[in-house]
Amino acid sequence: MAEQESLEFGKADFVLMDTVSMPEFMANLKLRFEKGRIYTFIGEVVVSVNPYKLLNIYGRDTIEQYKGRELYERPPHLFAIADAAYKAMKRRSKDTCIVISGESGAGKTEASKYIMQYIAAITNPGQRAEVERVKNMLLKSNCVLEAFGNAKTNRNDNSSRFGKYMDINFDFKGDPIGGHINNYLLEKSRVIVQQPGERSFHSFYQLLQGGSEQILRSLHLQKSLSSYNYIHVGAQLKSSINDAADFKVVADAMKVIGFKPEEIQTVYKILATILHLGNLKFVVDGDTPLIENDKVVSIIAELLSTKTDMVEKALLYRTVATGRDIIDKQHTEQEASYGRDAFAKAIYERLFCWIVTRINDIIEVKNYDTTIHGKNTVIGVLDIYGFEIFDNNSFEQFCINYCNEKLQQLFIQLVLKQEQEEYQREGIPWKHVGFL
Repeated sequence: MAEQESLEFGKADFVLMDTVSMPEFMANLKLRFEKGRIYTFIGEVVVSVNPYKLLNIYGRDTIEQYKGRELYERPPHLFAIADAAYKAMKRRSKDTCIVISGESGAGKTEASKYIMQYIAAITNPGQRAEVERVKNMLLKSNCVLEAFGNAKTNRNDNSSRFGKYMDINFDFKGDPIGGHINNYLLEKSRVIVQQPGERSFHSFYQLLQGGSEQILRSLHLQKSLSSYNYIHVGAQLKSSINDAADFKVVADAMKVIGFKPEEIQTVYKILATILHLGNLKFVVDGDTPLIENDKVVSIIAELLSTKTDMVEKALLYRTVATGRDIIDKQHTEQEASYGRDAFAKAIYERLFCWIVTRINDIIEVKNYDTTIHGKNTVIGVLDIYGFEIFDNNSFEQFCINYCNEKLQQLFIQLVLKQEQEEYQREGIPWKHVGFL
């Protein structure tokens, strides 16, 4: 493999190109991609082209080739960036950050996982039980977050539908001692409706396809995906996803991380509640909306450990404050349907935030005395969902694209503006590079 990687095609670093134009840039990128080189440097930036297939370039032998090397010593690779960030953090005892940006389906989520795996692999393997525990927790948390925060889209079978910023904390020796996850902009509208050719969050399909008969029976569910209104649009889509196998992987990961059996069961109950909510229908008796299927209400009440009349009241009425008076106002049929959907979205969002908080409680830095061991440092990894343009764009797409634009402006600020200001301060002659 080392011999094969020593062969380079085109320019491994775009900085080395004789003339820079869009046609030449794309031609170099295309040549390298066709020769199996999916990574190319632009100075300290790595450009990645998603091959949409597994490549044998992330194994232990490849990790060893990049461990402790200088950035340009080896061919372009994610591992080169990860190692540079780790070395910079360790040498200067300063926090560093890796920003992963690109359009939806570019491979950002996979890149963040490979970066995490690399950092876990190069940090003093097997020397301390606590360090190994932390590394295992950080890696296992990925598949749990993907199950509840990722979905199949038209561009990507495993698209992140939330933004994630993960801090990995290191002690003075450079060993990981904990972490923290911030989540942003969960696309909760996906719970109730999806674009044609897309699915809801993986968690629903995993439960229905992977849950045992006993689990499904206790949740009053059946394996038929098309039986549930919230997910039936994407139920029959063919994809490379194995929901049944993923269900077991996620359940095992939750146990390893430290979720208690009753907590895991509660998560399943909430997922089942949302599926049952989608099947609730309202009928009008005169001007009064009523719930058509009382049995579903009883199931929801059982799963939420509450009373049937409280579920009915939540679905058919809203509480209005008028001055000092608080009254219950009955919904119209349309308002009841809207309220049901809003209820489902709110439950899922709170479930997701609880899972993130629960993981943070487990992976946070514990028993680290800075007076004895010195300041702990951080490597941050940012993975947010990418640019999206659909025939019908919702408010979520606006938020996603606005966030990406702001991120791009930060990139320009750091790479172009600050660099040129430094040239000017130091009196270095250069041709000014314009930017918006």
